[in-house]
Amino acid sequence: MSHVMNTYARLPVAFSHGAGSRITDTEGREYLDALSGIAVNTLGHAHPKLVAAIAAQAGRMLHTSNLYGVTGQEQLADKLCALSGMDEVFFANSGCEANEAAIKLARYYGHKKGIELPTIIVMEKAFHGRTMATLSATGNRKVQAGFEPLVAGFIRVPYGDLEAVRAVAEHHNNIVAVMLEIIQGEGGIHLCDAAYYQGVRQLCDAHEWLMICDEVQCGMARTGKWFGYQQVGVQPDVATLAKGLGSGVPIGACMTGGRATGLFGPGNHGSTFGGNPLACTAALTTIACIEEEGLLDNAARIGALIRQGFAEGLAGVAGLVDIRGHGLMIGIELDRPCGDLVKRGLAAGLLINVTGDTVIRLLPPLNFSEADARELVERMLPLIKAFLAE
Repeated sequence: MSHVMNTYARLPVAFSHGAGSRITDTEGREYLDALSGIAVNTLGHAHPKLVAAIAAQAGRMLHTSNLYGVTGQEQLADKLCALSGMDEVFFANSGCEANEAAIKLARYYGHKKGIELPTIIVMEKAFHGRTMATLSATGNRKVQAGFEPLVAGFIRVPYGDLEAVRAVAEHHNNIVAVMLEIIQGEGGIHLCDAAYYQGVRQLCDAHEWLMICDEVQCGMARTGKWFGYQQVGVQPDVATLAKGLGSGVPIGACMTGGRATGLFGPGNHGSTFGGNPLACTAALTTIACIEEEGLLDNAARIGALIRQGFAEGLAGVAGLVDIRGHGLMIGIELDRPCGDLVKRGLAAGLLINVTGDTVIRLLPPLNFSEADARELVERMLPLIKAFLAE
């Protein structure tokens, strides 16, 4: 009997080591990794530069705390702001912590404007985390059930419905922010036309709200741009990062710009481990490798190849609803629940995921090769076709 708390319906496999896009289980069987730890292993497995940088930093210093200056943290904040167009960065350990910081920031912004009950507009099918505030902002009753009372201060609207956001503005005078994902990951790889996000930006400017972009899954070059909002031509006031930022070493970030800059001061927020030397080294090395190895272009090019391969291979197949995404964030929607494909993929030596019940989610490492892409399509197509034919 395991003493690990039973919070996951784990697949019957454990892994011992990996290299690039390949990962090997404890029985010696190799798999093609098209999930990368749910968009975490940006550089795949055992990237030599990342391994060397982490080992060297571990030999110097792991942690000092935020009571003191952290050189790597300052370097990482400078780099992230240069890439993102933002002005300040708070470092945390995870996506939900980064989103908690964003929610606190929006409430603080509202109180400083004299709004007694500051409220954030959030989206249906959104996922922002599992802490109490981020759980409350999340648009999924399955993950909220049993944890009521939820945190107040959120109004939910349909994702992609600009008129719904406008209607909230007309009936509520305590709105302080709109919080959304440019691509809804857990919700099923949903994305909208650029005009929608630009319309949200315009409403935020007109009403002096903060625009908060949750970039936890779609940020860090996954879409072929550094950040998802760069795909749609908007600049948020707050953007949150985690997952791929440290290529597997836990680190999150809440970046601020525009009217969100300079809000927090000493004592307003904090983190014991956030932005420690090891995590910042991992993040700085990840960014350097993305730049040196051309992984922005690679993500865009290989993602397009994968989507094209599935589109051609599934053309005319009954049961296919849609193939969508940006870069290496890809969803293949079927007309029925398809969670069983995860186990079938595992049996075929593939690591994939299903989200939103009916969407096959593919999140390969950003250094996925053309050969990897072809192999993924060739090995997945028979599984999907057989499943839909049943």
